[in-house]
Order: sequence, then structure tokens, then C-alpha cells
Amino acid sequence: MRLRLLLLLALCGAVPTAAARSLSLRGSWRIRSGNGSLELPGKVPGCVHSALFQRGLIQDPYYRFNDLKYRWISLDNWTYSKQFKIPFNISKWQKVNLIFEGVDTVAKILLNSVPIGKTDNMFKRYSFDITTVVRSVNSLELRFQSPVLYAAEQSKAHTSYRVPPACPPPAQKGQCHVNFIRKEQSSFSWDWGPSFPTQGIWKDVRIEAYNICHLNFFTFSPMYDNHTQGWNLEIESSFDVVSPKPISGQVIVAIPKLQTQQTYSLELQPGERIVELFVKINKNATVETWWPHGHGNQTGYNMTILFKLDGGLSIEKSAKVYFRTVELIEESIEGSQGLSFYFKINGLPIFLKGSNWIPADSFQDRVTSDLLRLLLQSAVDANMNTLRVWGGGIYEQDEFYGLCDELGIMVWQDFMFACALYPTDQGFLDSVRAEVTHQIRRLKSHPSIIVWGGNNENEAALMMNWFKINASELHTYVSDYVVLYVKNIRQIVLARDKTRPFIISSPTNGAKSVEEGWLSANPYDENFGDVHFYDYTNDCWNWKNFPKARFVSEYGYQSWPSFSTLEKVSSKKDWSYSSKFSLHRQHHADGNNEMLLQIGFHFKLPEGTDPLQTFKDTIYLTQVMQAQCVKIETEFYRRSRSEIVDGKGHTMGALYWQLNDIWQAPSWASLEYGGKWKMLHYFARHFFAPLLPVGFEDQDVLFIYGVSDLHSDCKAAVTVRVHTWSSLEPLCSAETQHFVMEAGRAVLLYKELVPVLLARCGNCTRQSCVVSFYLSTDSQESQLGSPTNHHFLSSLNETVGLQKAHITAIISQQGDTFVFDLETSAVAPFVWLDVGSVPGRFSDNGFLMTEKTRTILFYPWKPTSKSELEQAFHVTSLTDTY
Repeated sequence: MRLRLLLLLALCGAVPTAAARSLSLRGSWRIRSGNGSLELPGKVPGCVHSALFQRGLIQDPYYRFNDLKYRWISLDNWTYSKQFKIPFNISKWQKVNLIFEGVDTVAKILLNSVPIGKTDNMFKRYSFDITTVVRSVNSLELRFQSPVLYAAEQSKAHTSYRVPPACPPPAQKGQCHVNFIRKEQSSFSWDWGPSFPTQGIWKDVRIEAYNICHLNFFTFSPMYDNHTQGWNLEIESSFDVVSPKPISGQVIVAIPKLQTQQTYSLELQPGERIVELFVKINKNATVETWWPHGHGNQTGYNMTILFKLDGGLSIEKSAKVYFRTVELIEESIEGSQGLSFYFKINGLPIFLKGSNWIPADSFQDRVTSDLLRLLLQSAVDANMNTLRVWGGGIYEQDEFYGLCDELGIMVWQDFMFACALYPTDQGFLDSVRAEVTHQIRRLKSHPSIIVWGGNNENEAALMMNWFKINASELHTYVSDYVVLYVKNIRQIVLARDKTRPFIISSPTNGAKSVEEGWLSANPYDENFGDVHFYDYTNDCWNWKNFPKARFVSEYGYQSWPSFSTLEKVSSKKDWSYSSKFSLHRQHHADGNNEMLLQIGFHFKLPEGTDPLQTFKDTIYLTQVMQAQCVKIETEFYRRSRSEIVDGKGHTMGALYWQLNDIWQAPSWASLEYGGKWKMLHYFARHFFAPLLPVGFEDQDVLFIYGVSDLHSDCKAAVTVRVHTWSSLEPLCSAETQHFVMEAGRAVLLYKELVPVLLARCGNCTRQSCVVSFYLSTDSQESQLGSPTNHHFLSSLNETVGLQKAHITAIISQQGDTFVFDLETSAVAPFVWLDVGSVPGRFSDNGFLMTEKTRTILFYPWKPTSKSELEQAFHVTSLTDTY
């Protein structure tokens, strides 16, 4: 396996020089409907929906049934226009470009009534030469075409064969033919999101004027010399030379903290020119590597690149340099027929713990840097080290990847193709090639991105025949798949970024899929690659239902968001589980009933006489069920990292579906729309802990494994306690001898027959008792200890002695943090502390309270007060739903 090395720069802005002028066209524009009957001001970046809402012409698009009510917006053809003056003498500049970093999506562009170009890809950067058209005073128009109608036209024009799916499932209440437009695929609806196909200018737009020579962009690739054991860096710069004569000069590259400074001579011929530089990092300098969260620091180094060219032209860029290596290891495993599938960072095998990221809003102008930081910090606070940017959304904004670099979040970056087959006519392929080239150039500088993924689930869709393709026609679609993902996307990735691996799909069998001609007969083979796994009908407490796979990149269960979140977009008539609103908001077929089925396996469904309280109790139980299901499944994957059973195992990744929500609705997310933590997210903080005890049963034997993500061995002991449901005093407690917990492994620490354990503890049965356990270690690296875990010996609808708990809280303030001193009258499962819409999170929540008192902290995200918290505070535990 060849070592892939990465030396990366997070780019900052250029220093202004006299050789170029830039004019931002962000801010106020005019927006006009197709027939001219409606005209209003709008903001850029932005979209039509946001402009209509901001002017009070529509309600919140997320309110009740407005996703259907406002469908007319995406079916109209809107026009964006702007009058602007150039604040410098335009005649003194040799070249003037109009640059769009992102147009959503299909538009004809006119400057001073002259057509200058078209756009048809949301993910491309567009640059138009307007030198002969621009004046001192200008009018700019973007005439958008409805993305829904455009997609339908493109589909209709593709007459040689169908490219499924034509439309989403009815439960999604979406629009058709999204695979024919290079736009956020989930904007036409998904099983967790609404249909809001937006139109607008969603990223920066500006005028650039320059003389002599202009730096269009620069990007870079690392090189590692195995012979000298030294770091090198290849820098690629793109220039537009508008001088009729060659331009010469020098480039000075400096990384002061690494005692590295090199000067190069260059000569640029007229036209578009590429300059490649090869920088050797000083071997005497100590290079600190970038590490994922939980494994080390995110060290970076400041770097400057100065281009000093003829005529006094000076262009300077500043950057942040990161060092880290990535390898995807697919090799034979002793005792197994298959291959491993795991990542090494800086030579260390790392278990990828995390989730999947979807767009944070249907309207990207509402996704602020503060919101991104809140959501990504919440991932880190839950002990995650990885997010998969899923292929049906968007390539995220620059701030997202900058925050991932800073926080140590590894990113599995899909290209934007999901759950569909795609056309491969030349126009579509040309657009995709430009898209992929641009995104690699834009994103490859980030150390956080550790792998490129070709698509989401399209290998599985084709080979498991999701779209009912006749066997005689399969070869056509296989050929299209190879053309799009192998001969185009993969070819571009390999040519432009040799520093991180590329996998063709997810799930995929990896090297096995390649061997089978890029499509495996069974892409869900647990012996290879990664798998996605969903099962809503079998009991999620039975760990034997889960795949003992090499890597699990999607799995999960739905829940409803809290009432305080739903309340903002609903009315009183909507507040029941069977209401028209509840059915409308559920975009996964039969999802509401599947949640009730899973609840019914182990809990009592609410039977109260108050309809509103019954609705709130049901919401609470969906969150309990989701948290418990994902906990059991994730713990199974984490304890499977070091063992092979019947050829299966060595699991090295668990990314549950999904981290965040796009609106207020039932979904698989652990963070509600806006960032409020569900019970699952609090559970994730425990089940992703760096040092974790995992308990499970097999044939009446209780096993406890210790899972370590630490870099060094430590001595540990397990304390096992048994409580009766009827008493706050433990029935018995025992600590094992200390033993060595090996770094980066999962090992068996404790086993005992459950009947023997219960007999040893006295008057105890499965129905009357619960087991808890925790690890004690001597390691400085694990000084925070491990979370206390528990194992239910029976379903909680069968418990004996469980009493209704009366829980009180005294709230006090310590600095910016609030202290909740809790006291309970009885053992209380799944204690849920809620402060409504007050933004913030608790130190723990959803916990099993087996002690009389417990102190929990609340970390507010915005200023609040003790009185506001006291007024909003509500506590629920399981017996409150009886």
C-alpha cells in the first residue's frame, strides 16, 4: 500500500496590489417574477424564497404545509438584476472578468443587455470575460429557469433510454428528475427533508479588473521522499497573462517556523499559464503533524508566497500549512476470506467515530458561520472525529472545512451524486468534469478531508436493482456508471490529488469492487469495504441483527424532534402523533409506525387521556428508542474492532445516520434543526468515549468488553454494580483485578452467567434488577475516566418494582455555567432535562439515575438567566409516560 502524504494550505485573501481591482456585487439586488407581476429587493448571496420571506410576502417556508403551499416559487422563472457603477476608470484595465462562485442553478446572464454566458451547475465556479461589454455604469441580469421545469425538459430530451428514478417515493412529496440537473439533489426532497428547489446567487459574485498578469488561483500537492524521509510541496499556480510580451520575475515561498524559504525564477508567456513549484521543507525543522480530534493537536504553520513580477507587479498570498498522512488499508486478514478497510492517519490506525452531514438548511443563506461552528462543535463535544459529507447535498462552504481543520474533524467527502443513475451525454460529462476539477482545487488544501467518495449508494442501487432494470439492459447502465465515476471523476481525482484515497461509492467493496469491474455483485458484502445498514422491523436490542462489517458508514433509527422545536412550525391542531401534520412531516414511508413498533418491543406506549401530553410523551419515547437503538448498535461495532468471528469483524468505523436536521421533522438526526441536542447526541458522547466499557449478553452470559482509542496501554479495573429498580442503594458491587488495557483495541474484561450474578447479589431477578459498570484506570491519557454504562436484564415494560420518580432541581449559577442539583425519590430511567427553546446543552442527559442526588451542568449558547431557566425547565423520566 503506497503511503499517501498531505501537506496543506488553508488559503487566506490576497494582499491588494495596484495590478488588480476587485468590486464585490454582494448585497442588494432586484428580483422579478417570470411575468413581471412581482418585483422585490433581495440579497446576494441568497435565494428567491428567502427574499420573499424577508419582505413578508410569504410565511416561514417551514411552517406547517408551506412546502406544498409555496411550490409555485420553484416553478416560476425568476430574474435577478442589479445596476452598479465601476468605482475606477474601466478603460485603464486590459482585462475585466465577471466571476460567480456559485449560481443556483440554470440561468442566462446579460450585461448591459448583451448575453455573456449561461450557467447550469450549482457546484461550478463561472468566470466570464466582460472586457468589451463593461461600462462605467452597468446593468446585470440573471434570467433563471425553474430548476424543476429544466430537469423535466432534460429528462424528456433524453430519448434513447430512461435514466431512473423518474420521481421520488410519494412519501417524500418531492419533485421529479433531479438526476438531470447539477443541483443539490435533496433540494427536490428526501426522506428527511422537504422539496424547496431554490433559485438565486448562492455564493460570492464580483468584478475583477487587471493589467499585465493575474493570479487566478493556486493549489498544491504534497510529496514525500521515502529515501530522504523529507517533506516536499508541489504548488500549482494559474496565471492569466494579458501582456503581449512574456513576463518574468521571482517567487519567494517562506514557512518561517520550519526554517524554510526558497526563491524561484519564472517566465510567463502570454495567455493562460500554469506554474509549478517544488518546495523542499527544511530537514532540520521539527514538523508537528495535524491529528484528528482525540488523537493529538491540529498544528498548522503560517506560510507566505510572494510573486514579484516585471513592472513592479507584486502578488502575495498567505496560507496555513498542515502536515498529515492518510492511508486506506485494504489487506488480507488472518482468519478471514476478505480484506480490511480502515484508515491510518500519520501511520496510526484510527477508528472513525462520527456521523453523516446533510445540508444544515434548505436555504443556504441562512447557514451562518456561527451555526456551522455550533453544529461542528457539538460533534466534537460528543467525542466524534469524523463526518461524512453526504453526496446528495452540497460541497460545503469554505468555513465548514476550515472549522473541521481547526476542530480535528476528519471529513469523508462525497461527490454530489446520490441514490440515482445519471445521464452521460457529453454536455453533462463536461459540466461534471468542470465541477469536480473546481471542487478538488478548492478543497484539497484541507487536512480534514481524508477521502474522496464518488457517490452515495449508486453501486448498490444498480447491482441490487433498486430501479427494476431488465437484465438485458443492465450493460447500458453499467457502462454509464463506469464512464461517469471511473473514466471521468476518478481520472480527475487521481490526476489532481494524489494525497488522499478515492473510493468509487458508499457502500462499496473497495478493492473487491475494482476487481469485479467497479461494480460488485453484492456491494453489502461484510468481508470488504463499507456497508450501510438499516433494519426497522427487527428488535434493535438484539445485537445479532447487526453486520459485523469492516466499516459501517451509515446506520440509524428515526425519532421526533422535541416539542419546543416542533411548536415553532405547527399549530395546536397539529399536536398529535396521528395528525395530518405529523403524517405530512414524515417523509420516510411508514416511519411513524416503525418508531412505535421499536418502542413497543421494550417500552409501554402512552395511554393518557390528555392528547397533548400523550403527544409529548410519544415524542420523548421516540428519542429514548432512537438513543438506545443506536447505542447498542454502535457499541457492537466498537467492540468488534479487534476480533474476527466466523471471518467477520475488524470493524474500524461507525458513522451513524445522521448528525443534523434540515428542518423540524422526524428524522434520523441526533441534532435538531437549529442545533438542540436529542437524547441520541447525549448518548453518543458516551458511546464514542475514548475509553468505554461495553456490556452485552449471549446465551445467558454477561460479557463486558473494554474499548480503547488511546495511544498507550493503561491499567484498568471494571466495577460492576447491581441495583434493584425499587431502591436507590446498590444491591451489590464488585471490582475486578487491574489488567492491561491495550491501546487501540477492544478486549474482553469480564464474563459471568447472569443467573450466577443475580444469585450472588441476593434477592434479584431479571425483571427487578439492572446492571451498571465503569472502568477505573491509572492513565493520564484517560484521566477523565470512562462513562458509566448499564445493561438492562429485561425489557422496561416488564420491570418489577420500578416506581414513579419525583425529581426536583435546584438551579444555581457559576460564571457562565448553570448548575442543576437534582434529587430523585426513586430509580429513574432515561431522565430527560429540558429547558425548551433556551439554547444550550447539558453536561449529560437521558441518563439512568440510580443515586438520590446528581449534579448536571448547563452550558448556554446565548446569554440567559437563572429565572429564565427555572421558568422553562421540565424533567421527564420513563415512568412519567405511564
